[in-house]
Amino acid sequence: MSTTHVKPDQILEGDCLTHMRALPSASVDLVFADPPYNLQLRGALHRPDQSKVAAVTDAWDQFDSFAAYDAFTRAWLAEAKRVLKPTGTLWVIGSYHNIFRVGTALQDLGFWVLNDIIWRKSNPMPNFRGTRFTNAHETLIWAARDQHASGYTFNYQAMKTLNDDVQMRSDWVLPICNGNERLKGADGAKLHPTQKPEMLLNRVLLASTKPGDIVLDPFFGTGTTGAVAKKLGRHFIGIEAETAYVEAARARIGKIQPMDDAALEVAQSAKQEKRIPFGTLVETGMVKPGTQLFGPARKVRARVRADGSLKLGAAKGSERDGLTGSIHKMGAAAQGAQSCNGWTFWHIDEGDKLVPIDSLRQKIRRDDA
Repeated sequence: MSTTHVKPDQILEGDCLTHMRALPSASVDLVFADPPYNLQLRGALHRPDQSKVAAVTDAWDQFDSFAAYDAFTRAWLAEAKRVLKPTGTLWVIGSYHNIFRVGTALQDLGFWVLNDIIWRKSNPMPNFRGTRFTNAHETLIWAARDQHASGYTFNYQAMKTLNDDVQMRSDWVLPICNGNERLKGADGAKLHPTQKPEMLLNRVLLASTKPGDIVLDPFFGTGTTGAVAKKLGRHFIGIEAETAYVEAARARIGKIQPMDDAALEVAQSAKQEKRIPFGTLVETGMVKPGTQLFGPARKVRARVRADGSLKLGAAKGSERDGLTGSIHKMGAAAQGAQSCNGWTFWHIDEGDKLVPIDSLRQKIRRDDA
């Protein structure tokens, strides 16, 4: 992706709306937003041993009313939509306090919801008062710019591979940020009350961006989005109002070593791979007209014609003998099947072994990469 229209890999300190309004339209590939949750806490929260829970009590999470929060939400979402490329998408995360209001706002602004993801925390904080269920999840909304958006990135096969070759579901079981990953202040207390785990951002960016893409995080905090983006060879723009968080994010991201190009390659689905017609193999001379192709174990055969079609060979008098058509139709006809993937059915003779013609297609894709 081109980065000529916006300066990437920077942290902008100050008001998110001011900085977002200064960004060029259609300049970023992804927006990941972790906005204030407007938690509406009532009184201090204590554990059974009477120690105080470090909840979110910062001024940046406090709004005078739901109306004020809604106005703020619609303002930053409108800017997010403006700066997104037509193929870009938005992720926003929240709790039950705010995510329904955010969802309403983004739909009213014309975003098109692709998924809602439940992040189920494997180690949630207990409900110390014992008056409600333990709040063990947060919700992420993934949305395209509008109902007619197409061409957005979804690395389906990579997500399936990440999940042991099982289609990834919309409920993700991941731990909250803790241990060495949790940033601490000079007093030893956690620096940011809602620091997100890198595992969560890793999955989001792997799923919906490509190397070189620009990711905007308008509520950057301590820089989790930037740290993961840098590791994965993506660019980032972070906006953060709190100086202490900005300084921590810069120090954190400065220590990150990006992965090399080979490590950044992910599994591709058939839809994502460049389409190579069989005729291309004939035109490039990789398969010459007249070449004989074989089915598995050489049980069937066909001749390649100059236009990339095949002429099926079968026993004399057979109704299939002499049939012509594409590699797929002739593969199906040879088996008496309704359909066939000709790329894996047909093989070319290389000495004493048969090699699937798909290996030739993959060679073209590698050479063109």
